[in-house]
Amino acid sequence: MKNYIQIKSIIKPFDKKIEVSGDKSISIRCVLLASQAIGKSRLYNLLESEDVINTLASIKKLGIKFKKTRSFYEIYGYGLDGYETKKKLILNAGNSGTLARLILGLLINSRTEIKLIGDKSLSKRDFSRVTNPLKLFGANISSYKKSLPIKITGSEFLRPIQYTEKLGSAQCKSSVMLAAMKTHGKTLIKAKKSRNHTELIFRYLKIPIKITKKKEYENIEINGPANFNGFDYRIPGDISSSAFFIVLTILSKNSKIIIRNVNVNNSRIGIIKILNKMNAKISLVNRKIYKGEDQADIIVKSRSNLKSINCPKNLNSYAIDEFLVIFLVAAKAKGVSRFENLSELNKKESPRLEIALEFLNKIGIKFSRKRDNIKIYGNPNINLKGTYVVKNFRKDHRVFMMSCIAALSFGGNWKIEDKDSIKTSFPTFIKLLKKLGAKII
Repeated sequence: MKNYIQIKSIIKPFDKKIEVSGDKSISIRCVLLASQAIGKSRLYNLLESEDVINTLASIKKLGIKFKKTRSFYEIYGYGLDGYETKKKLILNAGNSGTLARLILGLLINSRTEIKLIGDKSLSKRDFSRVTNPLKLFGANISSYKKSLPIKITGSEFLRPIQYTEKLGSAQCKSSVMLAAMKTHGKTLIKAKKSRNHTELIFRYLKIPIKITKKKEYENIEINGPANFNGFDYRIPGDISSSAFFIVLTILSKNSKIIIRNVNVNNSRIGIIKILNKMNAKISLVNRKIYKGEDQADIIVKSRSNLKSINCPKNLNSYAIDEFLVIFLVAAKAKGVSRFENLSELNKKESPRLEIALEFLNKIGIKFSRKRDNIKIYGNPNINLKGTYVVKNFRKDHRVFMMSCIAALSFGGNWKIEDKDSIKTSFPTFIKLLKKLGAKII
């Protein structure tokens, strides 16, 4: 089958209700924690993307049994020491930085050497930000040039650590938290604020955790070892997946969308706060708390009078996966939008800041850059007429999806390659676009 799509016209006005796939970050965390629980866990609405499938394959290689029913995945855990680690075991994280970094924390007490590998994209990413603190616990870890493949051998004599996480990376923070869960004694983490899904599920599972919030960071205290029982969990919709439909609606004419039952954890809704500052009209209704996580329906309407933004730096980590589509809104906003300290964008599946600027140049939007700070000079009358090709060497699911939103919003004749990349996080993306009326060949 062809691995590209073509879009030749903007989307017509729509008024729809949709549901997006289960949250990827929560799906991966729930699978990994269920594999360490004592007894049976049931996970409902688990995202069935490549990243999550690789997570399930990894726990299976570690001796954890699971089965899929019509309504849920059932995972059978044997506790914190329940992994069976055979000799010459190789785990493949595929494209998932979340899986790779978090599972290293759980392998901190492995009895034999385990090799962790990933795809070409993941193998370019820096893992020293995780391996350095994990070595302090007592694990033996070796890697090539700070990246995958990584070999890890755990220790029976883990020691608690004090660790400062300066980057605002939830993956790094969570990896250390999972290692601390297995370690005798009190681990102290001083972390720059970032997504807090791991903290919330620790509280739900009654894993001993104490959090003291400061202005710029949080002090996290974990007492281990902390065994916990199997659990049931219904995964909410993914705000990162919803972001593409939020932006499409804002940029389309006379359109409205309701996205049902989405995770709106305060550490994930940076995009909503940023876009509302740009005069978008996004509201949250039917809010509820489910096992610590905030959920709601998201209502979005078209906006023709978007304005530029001087984006608050403190929102960066809360919108890190959504900046590609935020830049599309800035491209159509009146005035000059300013974004600062975006270095973390280049530490994702691809160098996203570089790609974003390349993309803005492709569609004729002016910008300027000084190191990791950019200015985008919006054009409220953007109306593309040319032919545009997004080549498949990107291999980044969010680049593919952002390109689709630009094509459906701004016009032009588009060929967007690497359609299969969406299997990483959002396999139903194109199906949902077509439900809204998008003409995709």
